[in-house]
Amino acid sequence: MRIDVVTLFPGMIAELMEWGIVGRAAKGGLLGVHTWNPRDYTRDVHRTVDDRPYGGGPGMVMMVQPLRDAIRAARAAAPGPARVIYLSPQGPRFDQARARALAEGDARLILVAGRYEGIDERVLESEVDEELSIGDYVLTGGELAAAVVIDAVTRLLPGAVGDEDSVRQDSFATGLLEYPQYTRPREIDGRAVPEVLLGGNHLEIEEWRFKQAVLRTRRRRPELLSGLELDKQRRRWLAELPAEDAREPESERTNGGNTGTAGERS
Repeated sequence: MRIDVVTLFPGMIAELMEWGIVGRAAKGGLLGVHTWNPRDYTRDVHRTVDDRPYGGGPGMVMMVQPLRDAIRAARAAAPGPARVIYLSPQGPRFDQARARALAEGDARLILVAGRYEGIDERVLESEVDEELSIGDYVLTGGELAAAVVIDAVTRLLPGAVGDEDSVRQDSFATGLLEYPQYTRPREIDGRAVPEVLLGGNHLEIEEWRFKQAVLRTRRRRPELLSGLELDKQRRRWLAELPAEDAREPESERTNGGNTGTAGERS
């Protein structure tokens, strides 16, 4: 997969490519990431990429010409369709379903990382296919948001993760938050691993994990439960759970969850 990033700080994206799953995917030829700096497309001696907003107000706005030319250069750099995505707090929320759609799509991605107070609206109108937000808070630029999108999409590429079952069991992959996880030792500080995980009965373990995932989702992100699609077995397990679970189960007191969110400032 090829991802191009239009950014004033290409070094931030280059650093991402050195580590973890993204780095291994790049070294293994599964992922190619290329950066395009709008400053390289300026036409004045000062390499100006921003100017004051019409109508007044604080801050600066990224100018049309350098940003547009950088995006168009990224489009022309490789054959085939490209989808231009502007990382913006005004876009719809980026989630696991969107990550999966981008990973499975035919178009390569061009991620535009804004800075300052944002970018000239005319760039959005003429060059951008969609906007995406990774959270409802403000960062100083879109590079961190681009890194989040690259990471989330890369780990869904076939072969990027050594054990693909781990991807299928991630939080949000099934519509639920992930169940509690444990490793050695069996007991520490008086807190023991749940017995069901030690017995080797895979169906009982699967049932326990599903129920724990439902309870955790119900408490932490109840909105995720609406429209949840379950097979017959899981519908039966769901029916066995109490309608309301006001108490925090032992697993929640002995182990943290695997959730998180992030956001950006365009």
